[in-house]
Amino acid sequence: MDYSNLKVALCVSKFNYEHVSVLENSIADALPNHGFQKDNIEKFYVPGALELPFLLSRCCKSKKFHALIAIGAVIRGETYHFEVVSDQSAMGIMNVQLQYDIPIMNAVLTTNNDDETIQRTGTKGIEVVNGLIETLDTLNSIR
Repeated sequence: MDYSNLKVALCVSKFNYEHVSVLENSIADALPNHGFQKDNIEKFYVPGALELPFLLSRCCKSKKFHALIAIGAVIRGETYHFEVVSDQSAMGIMNVQLQYDIPIMNAVLTTNNDDETIQRTGTKGIEVVNGLIETLDTLNSIR
């Protein structure tokens, strides 16, 4: 499949941005290696993971994008807030994807600590781009 004309939005949570930026950059660097054009990749930012579904919804409503990638990092703390943010952001991302029939890759890391986050940011970007390609190819075979 030719990805050169597909437009992709990277929707990025700025919370824990020291980790998120590594993931964001690895995804942005990997997409052109698979034929996506840099000019067709746009980035948008929100404060945290709970704002990602709204941003994704707005991107879908714009009808400008063929695929979206939600990028963030939720690191476990000492309170129940971790579970709320992790669960609700994931559910919101899934709901937007199903509502608008646009593939959304969930690259929101949910980890126990900084060390786990650092380990995951090293590989997750490539995994997400490979997952996007597989999803787009499968969807293309159905149409």
